[in-house]
Amino acid sequence: MIAVLDYGIGNLRSAQKGLQHAAGSAVEVRLVTTPAEAAGATGVVLPGVGAFGRCMQALTDSGLDVVAKDAVAAGTPFLGVCIGMQMLFEGSEEDPETPGLGLLPGQVRLLPDEVKRPQMQWNILEVRHPDDPVFAGITDGDWVYFVHSYAASTVTGLIAATTDYGGPVVAAVASGRLWATQFHPEKSGAVGLRLLGNFARLAAA
Repeated sequence: MIAVLDYGIGNLRSAQKGLQHAAGSAVEVRLVTTPAEAAGATGVVLPGVGAFGRCMQALTDSGLDVVAKDAVAAGTPFLGVCIGMQMLFEGSEEDPETPGLGLLPGQVRLLPDEVKRPQMQWNILEVRHPDDPVFAGITDGDWVYFVHSYAASTVTGLIAATTDYGGPVVAAVASGRLWATQFHPEKSGAVGLRLLGNFARLAAA
C-alpha cells in the first residue's frame, strides 16, 4: 500500500489518481489523514501545493510529519512532490520562521528576479542520475510541468535532475530511498506516469 499523506491542503486526489493509474494493480494507493491509517505502508508520498508555512503547519497538526520522518528513517520508499519536496528541507525563504522537516540539507530559495514567478509551464529536464530506478526511462530533454516560485538549494550529490529557468534550477533530488520532484509528475503526461510507475514498483517490491 502506498500512503498519500492528506493533511487537508489542496486537491491531493490528482496525485492519488496519477499514482494508481501508473501502478495498476501492483499496489493500492490510499489517501491517509492520520498516522494510524498509514501503518504498514510500503511507500509514502508527500504532495503539496500552496505556501510553505501553511503546509508545514497543517502537516504537523495532522501528525503526518512523524509518518514522513519515520518512513525515511526506516528506508521506506518515499516521494515528495512540489511543496512536498520543499518541506523535506531545513527551511524556506517563503516563511523563514517555520522549520522544514530537515530530512534533506539545504534551504528553499526564491527564484531569481530575472525570471517570471511563478514558473508555470512545461520545461525540459536534465537528468543527473539516469541509472536511478525512479528515473528509469526518463532522459535529458523530456518535458515535465512546473508550478512554483521557490526551489531547493542543495548539495550537488543529491540533485537528480535540473531544469533551465534563468539558470539551473533543482527539479528533482534523490537520497537513498527518498526521492522528490519540484515538478508535478501527475500533470506531466507519459514522462510523469513513468516516474510514478517506477516509484510504485519499488513500493510494491
